[in-house]
Amino acid sequence: MMEEKKRILLVEDDASLGYLLSEYLKLKQFDVCWTKDGKEALLELNRHKFDLAILDVMMPIMDGFTLAKNINENFPALPFIFLTAKSLKVDVLKGFYLGAVDYLKKPIDEEELVIRIERLLSRLNANPNIETANDIYKIGKYDFNSLNQELFCMGNKIDLTVKESELLTFLVKRGNQLCHHKDILIQLWGKNDYFNRKSLNVFITHLRRHLELDADIKIENVHGKGYILRLPSFEN
Repeated sequence: MMEEKKRILLVEDDASLGYLLSEYLKLKQFDVCWTKDGKEALLELNRHKFDLAILDVMMPIMDGFTLAKNINENFPALPFIFLTAKSLKVDVLKGFYLGAVDYLKKPIDEEELVIRIERLLSRLNANPNIETANDIYKIGKYDFNSLNQELFCMGNKIDLTVKESELLTFLVKRGNQLCHHKDILIQLWGKNDYFNRKSLNVFITHLRRHLELDADIKIENVHGKGYILRLPSFEN
């Protein structure tokens, strides 16, 4: 039986680059939908299911950052990466803050892009910390469904992004134990570098906000080493 192709939403307003990347990814056996602005991309997101989105930042009608916010609100299970000529550190950090799982600067080598996509999808599909036999965890007052990326607490439901769910699963499986920066970054981001560490800090902030309904749950920062998810008790 043939393996089902991974569906990629490519959002790129440059006609030449969009065509080149779209055709190259199709040659590499991806099912690609190419749109030229954020509003057109949202229409496709409401029509079809995608495994990954590649977003340009500078686009007419709706820019990539605005589109990313919309994805977080309405399609939190969809991972996305930014592909852009904007290379200032503040722009890269903003991309990670919005939930990007990678940030690639133009001009991009097509082969490198494919390698990064394949590594990303492989981690998402085969991460042993996410795909477990028991995907429901009791975290204090919370119930965490790692498979559906959902947190429930006192009648409140919180939809997590892919990376938030990955990170929370990593921490809860090591509850009350020190999780070193390097181990988290290698496992969930694929490499330990400055920008990914900044991204990790952002997602820790997100999780702290999501877990603030239970005062007994804390994500403790161990300076220069990593994080500890402090729990009164937990089970899975």
